[in-house]
This record gives sequence, structure tokens and C-alpha cells, in this order.
Amino acid sequence: MVKINEFAVESWMDAYETKCKYNIAETCCASISLDQLRELSDNKDREIFDTKRVLNYGAIRGSDDLRNNLARLYSAKVTTPLSPDNILTTPGAIQANYLTAYALVGPGDHVICHYPTYQSLYEVPKQLGAQVDLWKAKPENAWVPTIDDLKDLIKPNTKLIVLNNPNNPTGAVLGKSFLQQVIDIASEKNITVVGDEVYRPLFHSISPLDKEFPPSLLSMGYDNVIVTGSMSKAYSLAGIRIGWIASRSSALIEKIAEARHYTTISVSYFDEQIAAYALHSSTVHGLLARNIQLAKTNLALLEKFVLKNEDECEWVKPVAGTTAFVKFHRDGKPVDSVDFCKKLLDATGVMFVPGSTCFGPEFKGYVRIGFVNQTDAVKEGLDAATKFIRKNLDEVDLATQSEA
Repeated sequence: MVKINEFAVESWMDAYETKCKYNIAETCCASISLDQLRELSDNKDREIFDTKRVLNYGAIRGSDDLRNNLARLYSAKVTTPLSPDNILTTPGAIQANYLTAYALVGPGDHVICHYPTYQSLYEVPKQLGAQVDLWKAKPENAWVPTIDDLKDLIKPNTKLIVLNNPNNPTGAVLGKSFLQQVIDIASEKNITVVGDEVYRPLFHSISPLDKEFPPSLLSMGYDNVIVTGSMSKAYSLAGIRIGWIASRSSALIEKIAEARHYTTISVSYFDEQIAAYALHSSTVHGLLARNIQLAKTNLALLEKFVLKNEDECEWVKPVAGTTAFVKFHRDGKPVDSVDFCKKLLDATGVMFVPGSTCFGPEFKGYVRIGFVNQTDAVKEGLDAATKFIRKNLDEVDLATQSEA
């Protein structure tokens, strides 16, 4: 039997997200309805989906409309367009990441995973029998790992290097020149690079004109690359459960497609058509503009919160995505993040995610805050959290060596 460790962050969300008043743990940009999606479109008369269509399995690898729109987005500003045939749709990015590991790794393989990150990116390869090493980033280096550490981790049997860019939970980005170094190392040894780009293209604090602006790994000139994405985070449509896998390597896509037959068959027609509508050129720019502005507005609120409580917390300000990793302490000692989050929730209804349990025991005192939710909820929740810190932080346990 496969040994499956608890998926800590999802267990936490499952336990508490329906019981909170202010969900500042959610990692999606504030979700929208179909009516709101239509209002963001330049062509409000365009049909979202055809209700007369017969509900058979549909397109096995993904609808033409959706894959064409994704291919167009990945082909922007590159000399070689991506073919829609090099894209597979999935029920969410979590399935995309699972399928990629399921198809490509097993006993005897070695995987290197960027860390901290979403637990499934390193746990699933472990479940499949691979040896996994964590490529650790630290706050003193703006949550960017070092290339020297990557070189030290590579083994003769290294099969995958897994990146999460923009990063969950830190909101950090791996810049263009850094990514090029990773590609150079991987190409020298024919290692596949997997990029979880689920928070792309929500870049709220770095300009596309910046020379270090991170491109998609698909545009780095190395075919042995796989990227995954989703409609949930940057596109506000978690409810349709649409993700995808894309690669310039037809061989990799075909290998994953074979594995996909065992898990997916096809993805919901209605979900794919909503996603295609959202990613159409008449809609996607308005949708992203809404979400980037929401991120900027709410990040300013979070920055004020950190400044107000600078004696009790510290952070590396996020550059992209929807999350921030904030460390809370008392008298210079990190708090027990689980105790902090539970007492905060009980006293105020504010929900954060404890870093020490959900991202690794070394992250004592850290909590993940999802700040790209409805602005009123973020403001009111952060105000309530400030009052709790002023009045109740002394009641929160301090972290111990055994905190996990």
C-alpha cells in the first residue's frame, strides 16, 4: 500500500474555511460569477457555452477553443508558437501536477523540489517511490534558493527539477537570469524541468519591462520542460476545476496523455467552455487587470498591517501571486503558529494558515496570508488581527523544538 502523509494545508483548509468570518487563507483571487465574468468581457453578447450541446465525453485531450486560447497566451512574444496539440487539460492544477509525476517518476528516480512550496509537489513523487531532495530557499535571500545548492543536489539519477514560480507561500519569483541558469544545468544533464506556474501571470510588484521579469519556462528555449497552470488562482474561477499541462516536447505530452487515460478520460465540457471564454482575447485582459489591481490594493493593506505590527512580525514582501509568508514573534521568539492561528480564529473569526504545520516544521512562527480576496474582508480581517495581536498575543504559546 502506498504511504500517504497528511496533506497538511488542505486538511487545515478543510477543517476551518467554512467556520471563519474572514478567510484570509484563501489563495485564489476573489472568485467571480458567470455574470461578473461576462461583464469583464469586451463582447458581452458572446455565448459562454451552448446549452443545446449533447453532453457526451467531448474532446478527450481538451476542447479546441480552450487549448487554442492557451496556446495563444503561451505563444506571445516568442519566435516559435506553441501548438495546441502540446496542451492537455485536467481537473485543476493539482491533477496536472499529479499526472506529471505519475507519468514520469518511480522507484530509482531522484527529484529535486523548490521549497517551501505546495506539499503535493514533493510528496507525490515520494509516494511513487522516488527519492526527493528539497532545494531550500531562505528569507535572507528573498526566498530565492541558490544555484550552488542546486548543483550540489543533482545526482546521476535526477529525473526532475520542480519549480513553483511565482511561489506559494512566499510570493517570491525566480527571475529570468536565475531561470536561465536552471535551464542550462538541466539541459547539460537532460533533466526535465517542471514548472508549477499556477500563480502566473499575477505579477503585481514587478513590471514586464524589468529585465528580470520571469518568463514562462515554455519560452526558455529548452524542450524538456513541462508547465502546469489553472483557472483557480490568477483567473478567479476555482469552481470550474480546470487546469492544464503544456510542453514543447511532444514525447513528454504523449507519455503524460497515456497516463491521463487512467485518471481522467476527459474534462467537463461546460467547465472547459467557461475557461475558454475567460481566456479569450476579448475577456482575459479585463479579468487579469481586475485581479492585478485587486492584488495591488490589498497588498497595500497588508503592508500597513505589517508596519503597524512591526514589533511582532516580519516578512519579505511578495512580488507576485496571492500569498505572503509572515513570521510572528513575541520578545524575539517565534510563536507557535498553530496555536496562534487557532486562537486568532476563535477570538476574531480571522483565518490564516500555520506555516510550521502546512509548509515545514522549520517555519516556526510563520503564517501564510492569502491577500487577494475581497478588499473589505481583507481590511476588516487584518484590523481584527491587529486588535488580537495587541490584546492577546501574550496568551499565544511560543514555538518549541517539537513544533510541527
